[in-house]
Amino acid sequence: MPPLAAAVRSIDKTYGARSVLRGVDLEVPTGGVTALLGPSGCGKTTLLRALVGFDRVDAGTVEVGGVVVDGPGVFVPPRRRRIGYVPQEGALFPHLTVAGNVGFGVPRRERAARTAELLALIGLSEMGGRRAGELSGGQQQRVALARALAVRPTLVLLDEPFSALDAGLRAKVRTDILSLLRTTGTTTLLVTHDQEEALSVADQVAVLDRGHIAQAGTPQELYNAPADLGVARFLGSGTLLPATRRGADVTCVLGELRTLAGGPAQTGTVLVRSEQLVLGAPGSQGVTGRVVARAYYGHDAVVDVQLGTGEHVSSRCYGPSVPDVGGEVSVSVGGPVVFLAD
Repeated sequence: MPPLAAAVRSIDKTYGARSVLRGVDLEVPTGGVTALLGPSGCGKTTLLRALVGFDRVDAGTVEVGGVVVDGPGVFVPPRRRRIGYVPQEGALFPHLTVAGNVGFGVPRRERAARTAELLALIGLSEMGGRRAGELSGGQQQRVALARALAVRPTLVLLDEPFSALDAGLRAKVRTDILSLLRTTGTTTLLVTHDQEEALSVADQVAVLDRGHIAQAGTPQELYNAPADLGVARFLGSGTLLPATRRGADVTCVLGELRTLAGGPAQTGTVLVRSEQLVLGAPGSQGVTGRVVARAYYGHDAVVDVQLGTGEHVSSRCYGPSVPDVGGEVSVSVGGPVVFLAD
């Protein structure tokens, strides 16, 4: 296992009577991208603030580079933790130039050279003399990242840095910034509420739910084997149905299905991903349903089908072959499904 850039161990954080973090454990391996995923208000930003040192934890320990920086009798201030922090809006200093923002905090003797190096790295060498307000949203985020990298941090924290950008720009800026971080070998902790963003860019994903880490692992592990219903609901689109398992088979309203892993006979819930649900002509393999709604995205579409038993299932279909609303279809399942015991 690679060495750890940072770790939090059994940390608690309370604001007044509100408990925000409860017994949180998370390890951030060196050199990769870890995505901290969760709904708004679950404690993601609070965890970042504890790592960078803006807030002290009430219990547990925070480690950076194998050294305890917050814990019983220990507190290392933010300026000595060598952590770069990029908040959601970038938070550039409006009274400084682009170069002034990038070089802020760099020792005077190396400021000019380091600033020039980073401006070249982010492709803004010609804009060093401009004010922050003269830049586009994407350019401002790149400058904020360069400022975070200027002090050669052990770890860079990105707090939903792409959420304020429009959809087209968001994808490009995200790709550019994460490519730059990987090129420089910078360990990154990305906070996001966007499941597709987390799954597509991270080496490790950790789901924070109601103040604790519900599950951490590779994107494939979390998607294919969610630890509980909360993780299953939050990661990817799909349908949850009551089911009974017997060995490697489960029985539900969609028929008898195969699971990813067998187990003892018990009741529970089966998760069928939208891309697994195959819609066919009426009377073909599967159970019968009726299309009640659809959302068309061009390359694909999400189709809501009501089964004869009353349950609704969601299927992601190839765009040019989407069935009409009101039409009857057959519904079958391709591939093994996830079973979560009661």
